[in-house]
Amino acid sequence: MVNVIRKYLEYLEQERNYSEHTILAYEGDLIQFHQFLAEQHVASFREVRKNTLREYLGLLLDGGISKRTVARKIAAIRSFFRFLKKTGEITANIAVTLTPPKFEKRLPAYFQEHHMERILDQPDRTTVRGKRDAVVLEVLYSCGLRRGELVNLDIKDFDLHNETVRVKGKGRKERIIPVGKKALKAIAAYLEARADSESGKPLDKSRVPLLISDKGERILPDAVNRIVRKYIERIADTEHKSPHTIRHSFATHLLNRGADLRAVKELLGHESLSTTQIYTHVSTDRIKKIYKQSHPKA
Repeated sequence: MVNVIRKYLEYLEQERNYSEHTILAYEGDLIQFHQFLAEQHVASFREVRKNTLREYLGLLLDGGISKRTVARKIAAIRSFFRFLKKTGEITANIAVTLTPPKFEKRLPAYFQEHHMERILDQPDRTTVRGKRDAVVLEVLYSCGLRRGELVNLDIKDFDLHNETVRVKGKGRKERIIPVGKKALKAIAAYLEARADSESGKPLDKSRVPLLISDKGERILPDAVNRIVRKYIERIADTEHKSPHTIRHSFATHLLNRGADLRAVKELLGHESLSTTQIYTHVSTDRIKKIYKQSHPKA
C-alpha cells in the first residue's frame, strides 16, 4: 500500500506538476490514512468500504483540527482514489461520495495598488542581485504567476516581440500570458547585468533559467519566498508575505479595473471559474466600502 502511495506522489510531481508544498502535504495526509487503515486491519485499498471512509472522516472531525485541514485531507483521499481507479488498483471509486466539511472561505489577502508600487520600487537595481530581485517581483505581479511557475521559467519561454510568456502550470497545462513593459525592462536589465558574470553560466545549456542563484543554478522556491518577504516587510506590516499574495493582488487589481472574470481565470490558470470568483468578493467588498464612505444616504 505504501508503494502505491509513492507511485501516486510521483504521478503528482511528474505528470500533474504539483508544487513540492502540496505533494508533501498530501504525503502526510495519505500516510495518516494508511495508518488508520492498518489499525482497522485493512490490508489493501480494494478492501476499503464507504463506512471505513465515514469512520475516518468522523475521526478527523473529532480530532480537534480545523475544518480547512480536514477538507484538504479529504481532497487528498478523493484525488488518490481517482488515481487508484485510473491505474486499476480498485474497480470502483467509493471516495467520490466522501464529502468534506463546509467552512467559510477566507478572502484572499492582497496589497493596495499604491502598496504594490512601493514594493516594486524597493530592490536596488544597480546590482545584479537587486536586478534579479526586481525581476522576481515584477514578473510575479505582471503575470500573476505561482511561485513554482516563476522558478521554472526559462529565457526561451519569453516572446519579446509579442510581449508574452509561455507558462507551464498545474497538470503541465500551458498558457500564454502578456508581460508588462516594466517587467520586460527589468528582465532585460538583469540578463544584461549577469551576462558577463561567472554566475550567469547555467549548468544545463539546453535550458537557460530566467532566474539563477549566486552559484549559477536555477533559483529555489524557498529563495523566492525570502526575496518576496524581504521587500514586503519594508513596506507592509502584515502576516501575508508570500508570492501568492502578489498573485492575489494581480487578480484583484485587474478586476477592480474592469477586467473580465473569464479572462482573469485564463491568466491565473484556474481550471474552474468558481475558483476565480472569490476575487469578485474582494472587489465587491471594496465597492461597498466606497459606497458607504461616499453616499449621503448610505
